[in-house]
Amino acid sequence: MKVCRSGGERMIDEFRLRILTESAKYDVSCSSSGSARSNTKNGLGNASFHGICHSFTPDGRCVSLLKILLTNDCVYHCRYCPNRAGEDVSRAIATPDEICELTVAFYKRNYIEGLFLSSAVYLTPDTTMDLLLLTVKKLRTEYAFNGYIHLKGIPHADPALVREAAKYADRMSYNVELPSEASLKLLAPQKTKESLLLPMRTLREETKANREDRSRRKARILPAGQTTQMIVGASPETDGQIMRLSEALYRKMGLKRVYYSAYLPVVRDSLLPDRGAGLLREHRLYQADWLLRFYGFTAEEIAPLDENLPEEYDPKCAWALRNPDFFPVEINRADLEALLRVPGIGNKGAYRILRARKYGNLSFEDLKKMRVVLKRAKHFITCCGKFYGAKDENQIKTLLALQDSGTEQLTFFGDAESGMSVLTGQL
Repeated sequence: MKVCRSGGERMIDEFRLRILTESAKYDVSCSSSGSARSNTKNGLGNASFHGICHSFTPDGRCVSLLKILLTNDCVYHCRYCPNRAGEDVSRAIATPDEICELTVAFYKRNYIEGLFLSSAVYLTPDTTMDLLLLTVKKLRTEYAFNGYIHLKGIPHADPALVREAAKYADRMSYNVELPSEASLKLLAPQKTKESLLLPMRTLREETKANREDRSRRKARILPAGQTTQMIVGASPETDGQIMRLSEALYRKMGLKRVYYSAYLPVVRDSLLPDRGAGLLREHRLYQADWLLRFYGFTAEEIAPLDENLPEEYDPKCAWALRNPDFFPVEINRADLEALLRVPGIGNKGAYRILRARKYGNLSFEDLKKMRVVLKRAKHFITCCGKFYGAKDENQIKTLLALQDSGTEQLTFFGDAESGMSVLTGQL
């Protein structure tokens, strides 16, 4: 297989650029996040909370970063990957200087506010990680780039290279890819559970030590933290298993985000399903993930171990239907934890209710003004003892399913009454 390499120019040519950006599109764990990295004087860009402008595609993907691979020439044979070794695709590689020049040029044209840099495993893990390290180091030190940098780590690479790279990146990520060690061995035999979790653990310890070492005034390491990605539907694990793994990663590795990518059959393999997992399953996992991080739910509450999340309604409604004894909740007396369990009341709405009821009892009309989704909430609450929802469980299920048909991917700008805000994640 012919690999297109640099012809001596510092700016990457259009043909290789197309190959390297197209090859990077399947990694979804790239949304930018506010970073507290200190800027260099007279440098270019800013990675602070207001220094990253987010731009979104209709399905919710962030496109404000230059998303590119250093190379798609891979020695690994992950069966689900279109860049796997032996696959008949065009290959290309860029030099660190070409990536740096491209990033700075795009930034100056206001195309991007940061860089998402990944790579296939080129020759060896150490070779690849060394090239990635050289790229981000040059961007910071030679090109004085202060903008946001998300760097993908390479499994099995020397920990010293990983720790050094963390000094220059705002965020790093090691993709778990598959939810179980058995599936990883079957579909990505050159990766191991330890090759993914060990660097996560190392980086967490490094960042923790860096934060605690105030006396030396060290530059912050990975100020935007770590993320990971899981492919959903390429292997037989249930949503219950996936949520338990996500919960463990948040708790033990301190991850900022777990991203879920619905499996797409972009390559043919006898060990892979013929059909994709579908965006609805991916969306339900993101809703469940929001409940884990912001609503106080546990993975065990969200989904039974051997089951997937229901398609008919969101995970919060599913929990409410499984726990009828918890309801109805009296709006004027319930604490924050109870309010957050009510379908149709998001975390913002719960805090509005707590503030407003200091001045008097709330009615259903008051809740409507607070943008509580009464189409859902009315089946699970009372206001001053009054109940306006359906009393029959089957009727409630039908009404909830009709409100959340899940036949289309959600947009950012839905009406408030629908309660489907992708921007805020209110459920």
